[in-house]
Amino acid sequence: MENVLPVVVGILALGVGAQVLAKRLRVPSVLFLIVIGVGVGPEGLGFVSIETFGDGLSTVVGLSVAIIIFDGAFHLRREKLREAPRAVFRMTTVGAALAFFGTTLAVRVFLGTGWDVAALIGALLIATGPTVITPLLEVVTVRDHVATTLEAEGIFNDVSAAVLAIVIFEAFVVGGAPAEIPVAFLQRLVAGIGVGIVVAIAVRYLLVDVGLPAGDATQVARLVTLTGALVSFGLAESIFPETGVAAAAAAGVVLGNLELPHREEILGFNRDLTLVVLSFVFISLAALIDFDALLGLGIGGVAVVVAVTLIVRPILVAISTTHWRFSRNEKYFLSLVGPRGIIPASVATLFAIELEAAGQFEAARTLAGTVFLVIFITVVLQAGLARQIAERLHVVPMKSIIVGGGRVGRALATRLEKRGENVHLIDRDPNTVTALREDGFSAHEGDGTAAETLRAAGIEDAKLVVATTADDDVNLLVSQLARTTFDVENVVARVNTPGNVSAFDAVGVQAIDVASATAWSIDNEIERPALAHWMNELGEGHDAQEIVVTAEELDGATIRELSAEIPDGCIVAVVAREGETYVPDAEMALEAGDRITFIGREEAVSSAVKRFHPHDA
Repeated sequence: MENVLPVVVGILALGVGAQVLAKRLRVPSVLFLIVIGVGVGPEGLGFVSIETFGDGLSTVVGLSVAIIIFDGAFHLRREKLREAPRAVFRMTTVGAALAFFGTTLAVRVFLGTGWDVAALIGALLIATGPTVITPLLEVVTVRDHVATTLEAEGIFNDVSAAVLAIVIFEAFVVGGAPAEIPVAFLQRLVAGIGVGIVVAIAVRYLLVDVGLPAGDATQVARLVTLTGALVSFGLAESIFPETGVAAAAAAGVVLGNLELPHREEILGFNRDLTLVVLSFVFISLAALIDFDALLGLGIGGVAVVVAVTLIVRPILVAISTTHWRFSRNEKYFLSLVGPRGIIPASVATLFAIELEAAGQFEAARTLAGTVFLVIFITVVLQAGLARQIAERLHVVPMKSIIVGGGRVGRALATRLEKRGENVHLIDRDPNTVTALREDGFSAHEGDGTAAETLRAAGIEDAKLVVATTADDDVNLLVSQLARTTFDVENVVARVNTPGNVSAFDAVGVQAIDVASATAWSIDNEIERPALAHWMNELGEGHDAQEIVVTAEELDGATIRELSAEIPDGCIVAVVAREGETYVPDAEMALEAGDRITFIGREEAVSSAVKRFHPHDA
């Protein structure tokens, strides 16, 4: 104990320091944690080894994982899951199955192992996990449906991986009938989920029905919730090994979707505790990485990593994200960011120890080496470079807030979503909000003229606010709040009565007079129907985008020179300068501040915008 205590204290201190540094540098903390773990392990300074914690390591890791999984599941509220229900379902069913079979085949082919060890590795590497996804999403802002897909995949596939791995281990390694694997998997999964639900109901009863002491209500609520997470894990583990993760996840999801007293305080407490145990577990397990086992895999190990990350994952993402809300670049992002976490590391360590005890030394080295190699590379490259990947793919949008979820608001939201914007709708009608959510939109129920409602929808991070209700007074108040209280630069409002346009102009809001806009549309349909149809179908294979001339290479360039730099299928339609709009001739010279509109095929327009304004595309 005397030798363990300073090691534990040192690990916690280094872990907390890594968390602080990661937040300052906006880098996922797991990158620093795994580097620290390697540094203090046998491959580095040698402060931590498999003997340091003795037999207690698996218990400590198990309880820590329960806290981490519970915290991640507690955040998965119904509203969040509605962001991408189809993608979440496919990623955690068809996607998980593809990950299992694809990884198993890759291990079998490239490492030449038996099907038993290959299947065991395949099961473990289904998991991504909140241990890496949560820190990643703290520094990488993506649209809500992308974040939800990553979070839900991490929680649910962690459960599947842990349960399936123990079933395969018992069937192939300990001894059993492979044909019984599906039944055993479902049996353990149901048992774990059942325990989690029962414990969640008991916790809710204690917090709501029994009531909390007036003086210490917040503290008691936090402790009762934490105890529920640990009890669900321990109780499930006593019934079936490796079902505790399923119980903790189930308890977290159920409690997270119930109205509990002091919910925000519970959330904060869980997140702080998760950061502490995450630091300890990641550093401790990273310290156990055997680089001889990793290097011993040779080129076959590298081939497995390539197959898992660049073949299997892109396929399962493509199958899972067919909904129109996922842009092409968001699919690329999900394909390139799928780091593995604590579950495969902790379970692989346990299995390797048991295999060595049974005399299967080669299988133990292959199992631990392959799992840790995939974890190490995906954490370093995928998690560590997640922000750079997101920025390179331009999937880090600011929010666009639309107040009014009627026909106009919905139609506008659809157009913006198809362009890759992060759209949030606000409406006071609960039926309208429900319908919007069922169709995959991010919708908030509330009064759009209330600062609290706007703040809850994320207006402080918004680049655009649009008021689209049928009430001019509401639209004007929303516009004033957005401009004066939240300092949103781009505010647009629907104006239903033409005489009210001047009131919106007075507060610096772009007013869209419905009567004039309708007349303009009808006139276009009469006089120039082809152009009207083309404009109405923007986003369906063609597009129009505008940029501002700021790049030095454009200032002074002629339209002829600019046209030579943009791809075929895209032209410069108009140039706006000092309030005037021109159809340019080939020799017109561009000036800083000019606004250029590209029109043409969607991909060609996007390429043209990226060529000169990479962060606007």
